[in-house]
Amino acid sequence: MNFKTLTELHNFYDEASKCDLKKTATQAVFGAGNPESKIVFIGEAPGKKEDELGVPFVGAAGKFLDEMLAEIKMNRSDIYITNTVKYRPTENRDPTDEEKEACKEWLYEELNFIKPKLIVFLGRHAMNTFFPVEKISEVHGKILSKKFLNLDTQNFFALYHPAAALYNGGMRETLMKDFKKIPLFFARQ
Repeated sequence: MNFKTLTELHNFYDEASKCDLKKTATQAVFGAGNPESKIVFIGEAPGKKEDELGVPFVGAAGKFLDEMLAEIKMNRSDIYITNTVKYRPTENRDPTDEEKEACKEWLYEELNFIKPKLIVFLGRHAMNTFFPVEKISEVHGKILSKKFLNLDTQNFFALYHPAAALYNGGMRETLMKDFKKIPLFFARQ
């Protein structure tokens, strides 16, 4: 497809979506931020607050993400953030493989429109969409490189999901330490 804007891309895929989550969600939650960013963050799915407002990462996990961005001298206007699925799973459950697959083309088109140098996974569900056999406990804080057939970007960085730090204080330190490695990737480019 040849979209002129991200809004056009999102509207097309929202209209065409066959994802079952669309039936129970309030609305699609499109990606947000800088469409010319060199970095894209991918979460797993919208939560309750995101479903209400139509914007990714606006709840407690989003506030922690903003904190981590500030630590590396960035903010939301510097990045682009999206989710593997665009509709909220009921009860905030994990998205199924079928639901992720239903949104995969949409996600790939979104990423290819932006053409980031680095894709950062926020949590295992986002990571497993691209690297199904990797374990987040083994690869967090590391660059993963892989050429995908329908994706321009080849560099990926795995992080624990910011929500994990909200429930586990020890995770907060690990996440902050890993997050501070992001500028090092760009320093080497």
